[in-house]
Amino acid sequence: MVEMLTPLLVLLCPLIAAPLIFLLGKWPNIREGVAIIASIATFSLVLSMIRPVLDGDVIRCTFSQTLLPGLGIGLKVDAFGMLFALTSSSLWILVTFYSIGYMRSLKEHAQTRFYFSFALAIFGALGIAMSSNLLTLFIFYEILTVSTYALVVHDQTAEALSAGHKYFAYLLTSGCFFLFGLVMVYYLTGTTDFTNGGIAALAALNPAHKWTLIILFVCFLFGFLKAAWMPFHSWLPAAMVAPTPVSALLHAVAVVKAGVFGIVRIVCFIYGVDLMTSLGLGLLLACIAGFTMIVSNLFAIGQDNLKRRLAYSTINQLSYILLGAALLTEPGIRGAMMHIPFHGYMKITLFMCAGAIMVATGKKNISEMGGIGKTMPITMLAFTIGALGMCGIPPVVGFISKWYLCMGTYVAYETISPVMIIFLFVLLIASLLDVVYFFPILHTAFFKEPEGAVAEPKVKESTSLVVIPLAITAIFSVIFFLAFILRPVEMLAPYVDMLSMYIYDLVDVAIGNVIPS
Repeated sequence: MVEMLTPLLVLLCPLIAAPLIFLLGKWPNIREGVAIIASIATFSLVLSMIRPVLDGDVIRCTFSQTLLPGLGIGLKVDAFGMLFALTSSSLWILVTFYSIGYMRSLKEHAQTRFYFSFALAIFGALGIAMSSNLLTLFIFYEILTVSTYALVVHDQTAEALSAGHKYFAYLLTSGCFFLFGLVMVYYLTGTTDFTNGGIAALAALNPAHKWTLIILFVCFLFGFLKAAWMPFHSWLPAAMVAPTPVSALLHAVAVVKAGVFGIVRIVCFIYGVDLMTSLGLGLLLACIAGFTMIVSNLFAIGQDNLKRRLAYSTINQLSYILLGAALLTEPGIRGAMMHIPFHGYMKITLFMCAGAIMVATGKKNISEMGGIGKTMPITMLAFTIGALGMCGIPPVVGFISKWYLCMGTYVAYETISPVMIIFLFVLLIASLLDVVYFFPILHTAFFKEPEGAVAEPKVKESTSLVVIPLAITAIFSVIFFLAFILRPVEMLAPYVDMLSMYIYDLVDVAIGNVIPS
């Protein structure tokens, strides 16, 4: 255990940037320069903590230990938290540049409020990643909810306000369940600290208080509705009325990732794999995830609006992470942890491509995008890479996490229950449905002629600030795959991408914490 101020400095970067952005609103270049500097500084500080974490240390920064006995507010950076922090901080840099190009191209109003709220949302996401216990996680979880509300209602239209009200209603109600679960864990155990293998005092209550533990887990599932599991998902497609950079934040960087991150924390660091198995809660979570995967894909097939189709795709992909955790096996949990950063890079690519198309053409519906692959080749090539990854097709990294998830179902079939093999078929069917709704988009873009008698010769790629970030995330989605393939070749792997190596090494350490060898 190492006491350091670095986690606090990580949080101070977006927290200080937010009021500076607000005060510098009259000077857009300086305002956006502050956002860029803060994002780069945040990522650099996160990177500085990786080596100690990979060496097996846990970095702590305690604010208060005296609220109640065993209950305080503090930060803890372990391998699993570092995965989320690394994803959020690295993507913040790219989304900031993308937002500048997008917001300026469309001459969006209230840009200062946008960047201010965005910085606060990143502050909340990083706080969630580095929380040492449920109380700290709850505080940052609600900060994230409140800060992103302003982003959802950014357009201030009737539709945007309605979406914002739904967003608030779902997530604030969800927070009440989270708070109840937090209080119950403290009442039952005297602590809310995240512990490798789960809180021993909680496991000791089984089997005498079996149903109490089951009901408590269900409360946590409702407490993390940011994971958008069905049927409590409708706030997410409704929020697509927000600007595309906000959609990218919701789906790839912060909000929904906070939901699945929280559930994995509960499964692995509050309950623990052994207690989850003995209570049969893995099967409960797997059923919820499997149902969500199939039904959300069926909804996606029927969407013509590109962002709404991507929204239902996100709901599906989040449940891959939930299913991996629910399998309670080493490969399943490994696949779930990997899918957090990998889905982040692939899905943000897709949303940024949707925004690039909007900026260049004003089109939002798939049926209107005939021939767009010829006029916007870089954007649509990046979209193709993201789509292949969502479908689990190599050489995009989505294949790696889905491979581990499939292996996890087989191990669960052998070690937990034969019924778990059903979820292998659920995974395969869900991946096939991914193909069903992604490939028609590619067919329309590359092989279908534009509607109308006259093509649109003036359509071209969007501005460089929009195109370059989406190209980078698409390239990284392939590099992550290559790094995994070359990882056994020690002389070559470090030259592919150091970030990839950090992700894989962090997953190894996190798995060792959850399932000791």
